Amino acid sequence: MTVTAERSGRFGAYGGRYVPETLMTSLIELEAAFEAAWKDNTFRTELASTLADFVGRPTPLYAALRLGRDWGGQLFLKREDLTHTGAHKINNAVGQALLARRMGKRRIVAETGAGQHGVATAAACARLGLQCRVYMGALDCERQRPNVERMKLLGAEVFSCEGGTRNLKVAINEAIRDWVSGPDETYYLLGSAVGPHPYPTIVRELQSVIGIEAREQFTRREGRLPDAVIACVGGGSNAIGIFAPFLDDPVALFGVEAGGDSPEHGSCTLAHGRPGVLHGAMSYVLQDADGQITGTHSIAPGLDYPGVGPQHSALKDSGRVTYAIETDETALSAFHELSRVEGILPALESSHALAFARRYLGENPGRRVIVNLSGRGDKDLPSIMARTKGQAALEGGHHAR
Repeated sequence: MTVTAERSGRFGAYGGRYVPETLMTSLIELEAAFEAAWKDNTFRTELASTLADFVGRPTPLYAALRLGRDWGGQLFLKREDLTHTGAHKINNAVGQALLARRMGKRRIVAETGAGQHGVATAAACARLGLQCRVYMGALDCERQRPNVERMKLLGAEVFSCEGGTRNLKVAINEAIRDWVSGPDETYYLLGSAVGPHPYPTIVRELQSVIGIEAREQFTRREGRLPDAVIACVGGGSNAIGIFAPFLDDPVALFGVEAGGDSPEHGSCTLAHGRPGVLHGAMSYVLQDADGQITGTHSIAPGLDYPGVGPQHSALKDSGRVTYAIETDETALSAFHELSRVEGILPALESSHALAFARRYLGENPGRRVIVNLSGRGDKDLPSIMARTKGQAALEGGHHAR
């Protein structure tokens, strides 16, 4: 199984650069800069040192013994929630920030949905003395208020995007507009494995540290490979990060999309989308018959996106990765189970992967699976509490009748 993109930035039919001419030079410059940096031992050594001393790598591979037993198998959690800033996003942010400094860029723009990429970018920029502006949909600002405040405390300017769907799609649109207006001095620090080439490759390479560690940790502990690796998929950075080192192994790989209130009305790009262009790349996209991008919904803001990374599209078509759906309801149920049984509050994004792991182990008892616990759930407590109170009020009304 080919892990890398061709030089054209294609994963089979997907990927490429569908951008204004004004950005083409910047993308070519970025591709050359990353290739040079990735071959430079000095850059790689500084990145490794930063991941160890600032991010806190390697993260543990935790055996969730009680929950695995309850679900009928052996469950291992790759604890990206224990990184500095609380999610896998920091791996990519510190790598790209180091690259931006190497390229002489002093101003960073970024997008964020759940807020974790914004916080990670703000932290990375603060460490290197870089200016930072983060674009975030107004809806996501409302439901991720603690992360908005964290970004500001770290010195970032947070721009709330009011137009359109008010979520991650709009934030990416605004970040790209900013970048187009001044590409010579500005670096766009894209947070997921989406966008024009070379971003999907850059993000995958920087996030593959997750899978490299998980593979080594599991084989050292168990003396064999896992039966399955499971990760949630929005844009797809945490998933491609843990999948990439396993692609050539006889290991089942599952990406889990957000079904929202029902699989027909969620953010299931790979299940219900069709090939199209979004944010500079050809990939599966949720669109209507006229090619207009359709709305999405998920209780997890990091999965609330109508596209997906181009490598995921290729992996779906090849059959190497199986993509499944979990709803708000099943994700919330898995969130509460992990919290009460193992003492870990997972992000709502990660809870979708946990919900599928529960289903998979129920259907395949005795299997050993790794779930990428991509972030911690502190950021989601307002949404979870609001949902819980709303459900309690609804149930109370039924009882009163």
